[in-house]
Amino acid sequence: MATSIFINLPIRDLDASMRYYKALGFDHNPQFTDDTAACIVISDTIYVMVLTHEKFAQFSSKPIPDPQQQTQALYALSRDSRAEVDAIAEAGLQAGGSETRPAQDYGFMYSRAIADIDGHVWEYVWMDMTQMPTE
Repeated sequence: MATSIFINLPIRDLDASMRYYKALGFDHNPQFTDDTAACIVISDTIYVMVLTHEKFAQFSSKPIPDPQQQTQALYALSRDSRAEVDAIAEAGLQAGGSETRPAQDYGFMYSRAIADIDGHVWEYVWMDMTQMPTE
């Protein structure tokens, strides 16, 4: 069995978060979705659990930081081309996200960073390892 990753994110508005991730082209798994949480399906092995603050607090006794003011983590997802990086970034912007820095283009690697509606930063990246500098 392949290893899966489940990213758990505290969110303010479950319905709004589900609309945001749907606008990026991601679906949700209704088996793990209720009025306190939703399982966003990124791929066969990558899932994002968007959890209301009340639900998130059941898993951690630490305070929930404000991702609009503090960086908790940066989540990076690869795309198959520069065009796909731009497409998902633009979808995120259209759905209410914000670009946290200008696009980065290193020739062999291209990325854009988009904060979702709660401020969680997603970096979308394309790489061509055959073009990576050797020095």
